[in-house]
Amino acid sequence: MKKVLVLGAGLVSRPLVRYLLDQPDIEVVIGSRTVSKAEALIQGHPKGRAVAVTVQEAEKLESLVAESDVAISLLPWTYHMQVAGYCLKHKSHLVTTSYVSAAMKALDQQARDNGLLFLNEIGLDPGIDHMSAMKTIHEVENKGGKIVSFESCCGGLPAPEANDNPFGYKFSWSPRGVLLAGKNNAHFLKDGKDMVIENKDLFRTVWRKDVEGLGELEVYPNRDSMQYQSLYGLWDAKTIFRGTFRNLGWCETMEKIVNLGYLDDTVNPELLKMTWAQVTASLINGKAETVKSNMAKHLNLPESHEILSRMEWLGLFGNELLKSDPPSILDALTAVMSEKMAYKEGERDMIVLQHDFIAEYPDGKKEAIVALLIDYGIPGGDSSMARTVSLPAAIAVKLMLTGKINMTGVQIPVMPEIYIPVLQELEKMDIKFTEKSRLL
Repeated sequence: MKKVLVLGAGLVSRPLVRYLLDQPDIEVVIGSRTVSKAEALIQGHPKGRAVAVTVQEAEKLESLVAESDVAISLLPWTYHMQVAGYCLKHKSHLVTTSYVSAAMKALDQQARDNGLLFLNEIGLDPGIDHMSAMKTIHEVENKGGKIVSFESCCGGLPAPEANDNPFGYKFSWSPRGVLLAGKNNAHFLKDGKDMVIENKDLFRTVWRKDVEGLGELEVYPNRDSMQYQSLYGLWDAKTIFRGTFRNLGWCETMEKIVNLGYLDDTVNPELLKMTWAQVTASLINGKAETVKSNMAKHLNLPESHEILSRMEWLGLFGNELLKSDPPSILDALTAVMSEKMAYKEGERDMIVLQHDFIAEYPDGKKEAIVALLIDYGIPGGDSSMARTVSLPAAIAVKLMLTGKINMTGVQIPVMPEIYIPVLQELEKMDIKFTEKSRLL
C-alpha cells in the first residue's frame, strides 16, 4: 500500500480524495484544521483516515509527512515551503496546484539529489492550461511550424441558468483570493508591443471575446504573461496574453471597487462599529445619509447606472454593520460577497478555458487554432472548479506512485511525460477540449 497525505479539506478537495480512495493500492490520510470536513470527504471509506492538524503543530504535521509516500498540499501557498522542508527531510514526493514560488524553485537540486519529484501547478489554472497549451505547441513544432500568437483565457463562472445576480458571478473558490486578484499588476505582449498594466488600471484593460456556445464574455489580463515566453518556448510570438474570463459588467464594477479602496486589508477594530453606508461615505468624503447620490457624483455617473445598482445590491450603501474577522474592509467585503454570491443547492458552476494560437509554417501557410474547454459542475455533486483543479493533481499522484511519471526535481506539467497521460485520463472523465483550426 502506498500512503498519500492530503493537507486541506477545502472547496476543491473532494474529487481528489475520492479518486485516490478508488485506486486499489493507495491509502489516504487527510490532515485538516477542521477534522469533521476531512471525515465528510472520507465517508467511512476503509482506506481513508482523518486527522486534526494545523500548520502550527509542526511536530504532528512533520510526522504525517514522514509516514507518506506523497504529500499533497492544498493549503494556502504560503505554507507549501514548510511542507516541502518536511518532504525533503523524510524523502516524500510533493504535489501542489499552486504557482511555483522562487523559494520552491530553489529546492530543485535538493529534490533531485534525494530522488524526489516536487510537482507544482498541476491544477486548472495553472495546470490544465499548461498541459493543453503545450500539447498544441508541440504538435505545431513537430510539423515544422512556430507559434506567432498565443492567447489563453480561463474563468470559473456560474452556468448560464445559474447566472442570476447583478455581478454575473458566484464563488466556487476562495472569495478573498478572487478579490485580491484585483490588486495584481499585469504584463503581456500585444502585437509586438510590451504592455505593463498597473493594478489601478487592471479592470480598465478589458476586451470582449466571443466564446462558441456562450456568446460574449469579458477578458482582463491575468498577472505576468511574459514568463510564458520562456516557459512555453514562444520566442517567435508577437502576442503572448493570459486573461481571466468574466460575464459582462464585472470589470467596470470591480474597477470602481478597487480604486475606491474597498480592498484595503488594514485591520481596524473600529470598523465593526460602522455601517456599510458609513464606510462607503468615508471612502468618498461623503455623508452616510446621502451616500448613493454622493457616490454617483463622485463617480460622475447617473444614480440609475448599473455600477451603482450592483453596489447597492451588495449592500454597500446600506445600514448593516460590518462583519469581519479580522476586521478590515477587504475581509468584510469578502464576507458580504460570499453570502450574496454563493451557489444555491443544485446550481451548476462552469469552467471556460480557451487557447487561441496563430501558427506559421515553412511553406508560408498560416493557421488559426482554437482549443476550447467548457465544463459544468454536477448538480448536488462536485463543482467544475473542484473537479478541474483537483483531478489533475490526483491523476498525477497515481501516475507517480505507479511509476508512469519518473522525473525528479521541482517541475510543472509542461512535458509530454506528464501532460499526455493526465489529459488522456481527464478525457475519460469528460473533461476535454474541442479543437478547431482554419487556414488564414
